[in-house]
Amino acid sequence: MKNITCLLVLLFFVKSRGQDYFDIPETAFQTVLNAPVDVIQKGEGHYFIDFGKSFFGTVQILSKVAQNDSLILHLGEKLAAPHTIDRNPGGSIRYQKTKLRVSQPNTPIVLSLPANKKNTSPPAIQLPSTFGVIMPFRYLEIENLKIPITNIEIFQKAFHYKFNDEASHFSSSNTVLDAVWDLCKHTIKATSFTGFYVDGDRERLPYEADAYINQLSHYCLDNEYSIGKRTNQYFLDHPTWPTEWLLHTVLLFYHDFMYSGDVQMLARNYEALKRRTLFDLEREDGLISSKSKKMNQAFVSKLGFKNPQTRIRDIVDWPPGQQDTGWKLKNEAGERDGYEMVPINTVVNAFYYRNLVLMSKIAGHLDKNEEVVFWSTKAEKIKRTLNTKLLDKNRGIYIDGEGTEHASLHANMFPLAFGLVPEEHKKTVVAFIKSRGMACSVYGAQYLLEALFSAEEASCALALLTAKHDRSWYNMIKIGSTMTLEAWDPAYKPNLDWNHAWGTAPTNIIGRRLWGITPTEPGFKSVQIKPQLVDLQYTEIKLPTSKGSIVCHYRKGDSKQLFEVTLPVNMKGTFILPKGILAVEFNEKMGKSTSELHLKSGLNSILIHTQ
Repeated sequence: MKNITCLLVLLFFVKSRGQDYFDIPETAFQTVLNAPVDVIQKGEGHYFIDFGKSFFGTVQILSKVAQNDSLILHLGEKLAAPHTIDRNPGGSIRYQKTKLRVSQPNTPIVLSLPANKKNTSPPAIQLPSTFGVIMPFRYLEIENLKIPITNIEIFQKAFHYKFNDEASHFSSSNTVLDAVWDLCKHTIKATSFTGFYVDGDRERLPYEADAYINQLSHYCLDNEYSIGKRTNQYFLDHPTWPTEWLLHTVLLFYHDFMYSGDVQMLARNYEALKRRTLFDLEREDGLISSKSKKMNQAFVSKLGFKNPQTRIRDIVDWPPGQQDTGWKLKNEAGERDGYEMVPINTVVNAFYYRNLVLMSKIAGHLDKNEEVVFWSTKAEKIKRTLNTKLLDKNRGIYIDGEGTEHASLHANMFPLAFGLVPEEHKKTVVAFIKSRGMACSVYGAQYLLEALFSAEEASCALALLTAKHDRSWYNMIKIGSTMTLEAWDPAYKPNLDWNHAWGTAPTNIIGRRLWGITPTEPGFKSVQIKPQLVDLQYTEIKLPTSKGSIVCHYRKGDSKQLFEVTLPVNMKGTFILPKGILAVEFNEKMGKSTSELHLKSGLNSILIHTQ
């Protein structure tokens, strides 16, 4: 049987918190009928079926003959043993047992699943009634089949937002890196089933930090920006409680603008974005705190919370330590690396600095020249203050906040990722970060990797991307998931789910940092390519933009490195050359010693001589 794809023709209102929120176009969703990749007979009338990958969906069966007795069906994401679905998978990993009567021959019958109240009732994003109840699953077991299995056609009926599989591609000489890319790409596609960036199956709710990683990765895979814009607009009416999550709002809107070129989203929401920087919480020295007396009910309401008594609090990373959660965790400190949660928090203020920098850029794009100065002046002030009060100059590293001497990975990786670290302290900050390893969650890994690449520590970053220990993406593959997990392993978050797109950092890190492909003008009018490919022998990437695809190839020889970069029409670019080269041939002409090359539309050939 072949996979069958058809567009759902539907128009529905996504209901959020009990109210109609957005119209989603008729063509926005696809249903895909995935045929089994493996069918194993386990006993009389008992079959195990593997569809190859987990999707959100249900089962469709068409039988050539009727069977009056009901089939017993088991759906699940996880195996307990070969060809056996785990009936008690733990956490939020999904399993469902149900029955289906196949009484009408030659008629497709769709399995009706029982609803899970937590993710099918407000405030969860509600699906259209035409979907029915769907769940994530890869495997199916059928019992009590009284007719030959050759008489039935069985499909995984999967639902997802429109997605162009051909828009992006990555491969390399590192098979683990390729497998991690594939894991993340499938996650982005499969978790799009609500039309919003949601936090997995347990809640099906948008959260700003989840959505930020989801958006960056999605935009590196497809030039379909509507789901990102819809989610960003949602956050202005439905903010979430963590301080740093609120501080992701500006990041979401800014990067959507840089990729899509849609300035209207910024212009229309500029005042709301100003509030989300939390600049009203500033004390005299420029630093902010969620514990400020200014964080009153009036301010909470101004941020967009329907309940003015919502308590905004710092999160740093998730989950926190064992004493906070009550869980028995393999790492008692949780994912915060022992972070001391003091009122003036280094991570919060690093995010605040990043917000100020981006608001200055946004104001510039909106021709608000006075506000460019306003935001940039604030940014410089907080940079000085943060590096005066929260940087331990004796040790050359950042402490967790005011009033503590404890230094964590998080207190150092965020300042490094956001460009706060003075040049004279980069060496010690980087050394400290490298000494901590992957002492953060799959969310924190986004910023850890960004920090390492920004410091040109690509070898360390690539080692983390391709690691095989239990705090790695390879571990997610090894334990059997086809989507990124909510945490590295159940040992670090017992209630984790197996379909959480905030774990897809490798997708955007490979595109934006390893290959170094980033827009330098809105809508990719111009692009910078700054590859840090370290010991890869070859790699190629296809990255979509609003102007078309950027396609890059790389081959490494004994004394030469060849880059071939093809840019779409009406796009210009800058190629940043690696350090320590002897000579470069650009489009078959020997070039002068330089740090960058100016790319044109079409094919650009760069041959680097290293010996």
